[in-house]
Amino acid sequence: MGFKILAINPGSTSTKIALYDDEQPTLALTLRHSAEEIARFPRIIDQLDWRKEMVLEALAKNNFDVKSLSAVIGREIGRASCRERV
Repeated sequence: MGFKILAINPGSTSTKIALYDDEQPTLALTLRHSAEEIARFPRIIDQLDWRKEMVLEALAKNNFDVKSLSAVIGREIGRASCRERV
């Protein structure tokens, strides 16, 4: 059993997630977002908690325990996300 890695790619109309066991993909999902859902947020950074909950729910529905993760990587939602959330 290798490292469990979660990759997150937040886009303008979806959030793509993938799980890897070392280099082997084990799950890939696209979580779609409507324009109305996105419009609720005045700034991109305001979407963070909403998207995080969607990712956690999707992982739980696929019987994945986030406590087993070795690493989480992702493309940032604007550079402010790193500065505001660390």
